[in-house]
Amino acid sequence: MLTSRAAILALVVCVIALSLAYPLREYIAQRAQLAELREERARMEQSVQDLRQREEEMTQDAYVEREARVRLHYQYPGETAYIVIPPDSEDEDEDDTGPSEPWFTTLWRSVEEADSPPPDDGL
Repeated sequence: MLTSRAAILALVVCVIALSLAYPLREYIAQRAQLAELREERARMEQSVQDLRQREEEMTQDAYVEREARVRLHYQYPGETAYIVIPPDSEDEDEDDTGPSEPWFTTLWRSVEEADSPPPDDGL
């Protein structure tokens, strides 16, 4: 049989368990958030390190010269630059006929069509 002392003890244990459940859940959630923030911090530090290395590369004259030659096709005075066009690009140009009129003409025509209502059929 269940005595009054056993019932009170069970009630006290339940109250203690319920009072500890919320703080324990918050503690676990905060630990997870802390681990997430540490991972994000590590990613940010790696990103900063990569950017510093990129900045260091960009301050070197050899890198700037190479990028200017490759990307912008710059050359020194007296040098001749050649650009080789692949043969398959000529076939693509022949197939592409392009628009017969400028884009703004098509736009203006669509505005005029939207502005004029359709004729009523006697309704």
